[in-house]
Amino acid sequence: MGNQVIDESPLIESHSSYVVKRTGNAWSAVAHIITALIGAGVLSLSWSVAQLGWIAGPLVLILFAITTLVQSSLLCDCYRFPDPEYGTIRTSSYIAAVKLYLGETKQKVAGVMAYVDLFGTAAAYVITTATSTKAILKSYCHHMGGHKAPCNYGHTLYMMLFGFVQIFMSFIPDLHNLAWVSVVAAIMSFAYSSIGLGLGIAQVIENGTIKGSIAGVPASNIADKIWLIFQALGDIAFAYPYSIILLEIQDTLKSPPPENQTMKKASMISIFITTFFYLCCGCFGYAAFGDATPGNLLTGFGFYEPYWLIDFANACIILHLVGGYQIYSQPIYSLFDRWCSRTFSDSEFYTLKLPLLPVVGLVGSIEGIVSAKLR
Repeated sequence: MGNQVIDESPLIESHSSYVVKRTGNAWSAVAHIITALIGAGVLSLSWSVAQLGWIAGPLVLILFAITTLVQSSLLCDCYRFPDPEYGTIRTSSYIAAVKLYLGETKQKVAGVMAYVDLFGTAAAYVITTATSTKAILKSYCHHMGGHKAPCNYGHTLYMMLFGFVQIFMSFIPDLHNLAWVSVVAAIMSFAYSSIGLGLGIAQVIENGTIKGSIAGVPASNIADKIWLIFQALGDIAFAYPYSIILLEIQDTLKSPPPENQTMKKASMISIFITTFFYLCCGCFGYAAFGDATPGNLLTGFGFYEPYWLIDFANACIILHLVGGYQIYSQPIYSLFDRWCSRTFSDSEFYTLKLPLLPVVGLVGSIEGIVSAKLR
């Protein structure tokens, strides 16, 4: 196979000897995908199912799973050009594929939308991390002072702490070196999803009945009900797609076998696992609380006890979001890398070695602060 690359990732070969060796396999791709897919939003799917009801809720989850599977399968074949298995040109990112297949004009349009989506996702991860941190403190406060205790905490400090952690995490050069982060994050996502599921099942057993209805949560008028339905559909839609980073993940895979075959296998496994957890958490959460289903099973305080288990689950959410933030931020880091390489092409680079991380080249001027991931 050829090795010509249409690259939208960091490429500063004249300043560094850093060479990417593609060693990924189906299981490392599964870890990346699950880290990207199963976010803390899985715990809010019970609210979405509650708005849609017992028939439409599960059906919509399955429909979006099938749509995502078809979408990912088609996009996997865009990695190599002109042949999906033996093409000599590789596209290492979604934006590069748009440029190759649709032209530069459409690439600019898609690029704006893609980076807005990535920035929005990163911002949501920061906010969710702060919310989970607050939930840990509130859970302990409620345990000590009762469920009606005035437990109020701000967001700002926890957002800043999360950003501080991400400064160090950003020294991991690229997705090729993020496999271990994705494995840890995927384990964390399974942990808090399983805890949420287990608490939902326990609540159903305690209630002795399955709550909920076919029509879902009633609203005061039709307009409000339509708004809640579309909000639920948006939450479910946001929980599935990962096309914006699919080709970045595929670019980490070794070949042979052909990358598109490995990626399709990884996508199928990941979407099957994800849909299983989505259905279980969404349906059991709705069955446990019915019309009173909270927006988030662990931070909306559908559960107060056992407080230590809820705290552990929220800690797992935070660890997962640390890794998930890095996965979704890779294209953004790449954008700044390319800008710096073009704008400061004559800058001097220095080698930096952090413990347990690959060697990273840092540019010897202000752009080293702008992008700590320069080779």
